[in-house]
Amino acid sequence: MNSLFDADEAEPRRSAANALARPLAARLRPRTLDEVVGQEHLLAEGSALRIAIEQGRPHSMVLYGPPGSGKTTLARIVAAAAHAALEELSAVEAGRAEVRKVLERAQHRRQLAEPTVFFLDEIHRFNKAQQDTLLPAVEEGLVTLIGATTENPYFEVNSALLSRCQVYELRPLLATDIEVVVRRAVDALEAQADEDAIAFLAARAGGDARTALAAFDLAVQTHGHVTLETAQDALQRRALTYDKTGDRHYDTISAWIKATRGSDPDASLYYLAVMLEGGEDPRFIVRRMVILASEDIGNADPRALEVAVAAAQAIEHVGLPEGQFALAQAAIYLSLAPKSDAAKKAIGAARGHVSEHGAKPPPPYLQSAGYNAAARLGRGVGYDYPHDRPGHLSDQELAPEGVAGERFYRPDEAEAALRERLEEIRRARGR
Repeated sequence: MNSLFDADEAEPRRSAANALARPLAARLRPRTLDEVVGQEHLLAEGSALRIAIEQGRPHSMVLYGPPGSGKTTLARIVAAAAHAALEELSAVEAGRAEVRKVLERAQHRRQLAEPTVFFLDEIHRFNKAQQDTLLPAVEEGLVTLIGATTENPYFEVNSALLSRCQVYELRPLLATDIEVVVRRAVDALEAQADEDAIAFLAARAGGDARTALAAFDLAVQTHGHVTLETAQDALQRRALTYDKTGDRHYDTISAWIKATRGSDPDASLYYLAVMLEGGEDPRFIVRRMVILASEDIGNADPRALEVAVAAAQAIEHVGLPEGQFALAQAAIYLSLAPKSDAAKKAIGAARGHVSEHGAKPPPPYLQSAGYNAAARLGRGVGYDYPHDRPGHLSDQELAPEGVAGERFYRPDEAEAALRERLEEIRRARGR
């Protein structure tokens, strides 16, 4: 979207000086769908949401997306298209008392046949009790609720409230979208900006139009002509949209696991860098490394687990920033190691069998004989000690009755040596 800009026309007029004091993103906020940039998956011609907005038929919704993707803009456009009064609150600052006042004003407007759109920013900040106060008003149509959140609403918003709202996920703006926004800013400020500076701001804003506009505005105010160097100076660095407790936390570690499992060390290092730059707990990262070493590599390369555990020990002893080298070493090793999920499948199959059929007792000759009277009970009697046999192998059955012959572990092509050894053992034991 054309980012999250200008206030609606219901706001009181400001003096020219006050208007210029407002953030550039606020001054350029689009007021109609035609001015919106991005979010074509939601707002393309003929889409259900666009038609509803154009026809002035608002419905309660939760807008879920990263900062600077256009949630506030979309809420204001919905209200304007419906000729509805717009009430705005931030859940960071507001409580139940403020919500009650909004609902009281909405009740008064209803008597005048005037609809109310209630935009609640950061709705995930409301606890269950606070969210519950909204239910009756939404259910009876007193207000059209538009909640905005950067967190996954299916985790953060009450299911009862969520069931009364449509969830729309807004995506980070593409660099091409943000470039359109920056060019509009160039025209609005009648500024001079080099092409490479515009491209830099668009590419390095992290999908957040506000970030690009704030940097552009600063560059114009401090340098006048915006060059690549002045744009870099104003932006300083790419703003990471990594949240250690939110979706990005889980999405990034998921991407790291899949990239490493897919044997791409460069992608693995990239996602590792994203997590480190975002301030992720290195112990969380290295725990995933240990899990992956067994789950996705296993006995195709038993050393992978040793490398992962060593990285975990290094993190405990050294910490960051030096510990990043151990994490990088482990990420590269795990990426390039041969892959096998045979161990994961094996324990899954064994546990599935036990879950379905129950746990069978071991044969008496395998049971513990380490206590008085064990022999009188038959415990341990008749056990065939493998070390007394050629090749250290006995043909005695070792599985419980009803389980003999089951095959849980099936080595794949990455564990060829183990497969050959297993076949050799089974032949020697007559299995």
